[in-house]
Amino acid sequence: MCGIVGIYLKTKKFEKNLGKMLSGMLNNMESRGPDSAGFAIYKNEGSKIYKFSLCINDLNFNIFKKNISKKIKKIKLNQISDHVILKTEEKPKKVIEIINSYFPEVSIVGYGKSIEIFKQVGNPKDVVKKFKLGEFSGTHGIGHTRMATESAITTDGSHPYSTGEDECLVHNGSLSNHNNLRRELTKKGNVFNSENDTEVAAGYVSQSLSNKKSLKETLTSGLKDLDGFYTFITGTRKGFAIVRDEIACKPAVIAETKNYVAIASEFQAMAHLPDVNAAKIFEPEPGIVYSWGK
Repeated sequence: MCGIVGIYLKTKKFEKNLGKMLSGMLNNMESRGPDSAGFAIYKNEGSKIYKFSLCINDLNFNIFKKNISKKIKKIKLNQISDHVILKTEEKPKKVIEIINSYFPEVSIVGYGKSIEIFKQVGNPKDVVKKFKLGEFSGTHGIGHTRMATESAITTDGSHPYSTGEDECLVHNGSLSNHNNLRRELTKKGNVFNSENDTEVAAGYVSQSLSNKKSLKETLTSGLKDLDGFYTFITGTRKGFAIVRDEIACKPAVIAETKNYVAIASEFQAMAHLPDVNAAKIFEPEPGIVYSWGK
């Protein structure tokens, strides 16, 4: 059992409050996932800048800053606990190669022109506080609280998973064919950093999006290719979607107003949101993809 949450802003009214809104949602899902938590925030900052979400683990930040500045010129670094957001105009391929080659103790949590990802082991309320989620602004966000079942309680085993530029996925459930799918995706060049089945689902989404399929088309195809019981929330730079498998034993509820769409495993996660009592509240149908944006 895990808790998944997401919020997509349809207007700019609540952009400055996105972090506070998502914080409350994650805190209220503590009971569904006490082992670890994480979140992804989307915020556009210009077409030339790439952002890399890094977990530096036990590496001293000042040492990392000094050494990475020698390898990549004209960078900006923002440290929040053991995570660092690196901003640069360098292309992702070059930056990823440098980090993997010279900083093996650093984990690349995600990258893109919009996304920032933070995740860590621990109680969700502590993780939210640690990364100062309440101070974030943005256009949409996705979060997860984890109760570990099939893999270790580690940062690499925590959600969200990001396997492509400005892409992420959170998951409540389990996949039965993830080992076979992992092998197929690895042959196509995908790299996985954990044994978690959710990372495989994220890799599947990235592979499909790289073939010019839309997010909705990708998740619709996934209903045939991904075996198991699951509810996914996925995000891209401009899009946001949810899908439940065709048996739909994993809960989800949607609240939609003129200003936002909120998704959670349970309604209690969104009870604090503005105007939620006037929202259209419904349970997503099994085997149907609900998407907003592109």
